[in-house]
Amino acid sequence: MKVLVLSCATGGGHNAAGRGICDALEQRGHTVDFRGDYLSLAGKGTDKIVCGLYVGSVTVCPRVFKCVYHIGRAVSTFNRRLNIKSPVYYVNGLMGKYLAELIEKGGYDAVVMPHLFPAETITWMKAKNYRLPVTVALGTDYTCIPFWEETDCDYYIVPHEDCVEDFAGRGVKREKIIPLGIPAPKAFSSSDSVKADRTLTGIGPGRNILVMGGSMGAGRLPQLIRALKREFVKNGIDDVRITVVCGKNRKLYRRLRLFHMKDDKVTVVKYINNVAEYMRTCDLLYTKPGGLTSTQSAIMRIPTIFMEPISDCEKANCEIFVKYGMALAPESIEEMAKEGMMLLESKEMQKNMKAAQSSVIEDNCAQRFVEILEGLVNKNV
Repeated sequence: MKVLVLSCATGGGHNAAGRGICDALEQRGHTVDFRGDYLSLAGKGTDKIVCGLYVGSVTVCPRVFKCVYHIGRAVSTFNRRLNIKSPVYYVNGLMGKYLAELIEKGGYDAVVMPHLFPAETITWMKAKNYRLPVTVALGTDYTCIPFWEETDCDYYIVPHEDCVEDFAGRGVKREKIIPLGIPAPKAFSSSDSVKADRTLTGIGPGRNILVMGGSMGAGRLPQLIRALKREFVKNGIDDVRITVVCGKNRKLYRRLRLFHMKDDKVTVVKYINNVAEYMRTCDLLYTKPGGLTSTQSAIMRIPTIFMEPISDCEKANCEIFVKYGMALAPESIEEMAKEGMMLLESKEMQKNMKAAQSSVIEDNCAQRFVEILEGLVNKNV
């Protein structure tokens, strides 16, 4: 089986899911062509501009990003009622000629899309009667984001049973929806089965709190660090250190490095490629509730505290994880720090959270995805 995986780097989660799919496909002997910069088919500048605008809106002005998301949801609902397509569809339709050429040359059996943009292009191509292999969309959030419902893929893999009604209610045909999970790269596995190697991260001995704002370094990380250090003093805790991952947010990195230059309890790092190794060495994780990071933390059975969501889709992720006891989501910075210390000190709370994660989130989702894809391709032959 030869599979084309199409994604975009608007946030790290889509490409991480794509890599998870690729890992599992290759493990079973299939051939994979992964295009994590899908828009570059129209020129490298196209991908850089679109992804740059996205990252900038999240890191520089998250309130604007939230507003745009709300507008997108409203436009999506309005268009569905009138049975018309959005500008997102028509803009991505311009990619049709480039994708058609790639598919024709590649001879693929399936196209997998952990991102909305290529799914919109595939929909445009179907409307123009292009010949296509099996097309599978993959939701990377625990909700139906705006404009998924105007796409026309053959199948839609969604992260959880609770998401089926959401996707169907938004207009995705129920018979096309397959609840499964979010595939993660093979580096992410149960922390109980793989021993942490701290030499790969440079993190010293003792307990470690990992604070991550995603690939974009979003969230109120400086305020959280200060609140955590106050809790250390208040509770007489001196065996815990904090590792902060700033992602691609260079301004945040410089600010934290300057402020904590002489603080041996705080380590500040830039964007990292070995996220799994950092997660494996932590005793407690603070993260924004992105679909992929949330899923990865549950796969690795890490006690997790969610920071403030930056969009409605992250809010939906948060709600599902809290509902099933897989994470905590305090509302204020002070509560995040306080409840984090409680979780860090309580073996019982950690045990219960890990049990919840284990019962809801599988660590072999990518392998199951490949098995399902093989069946769908064989069915189409």
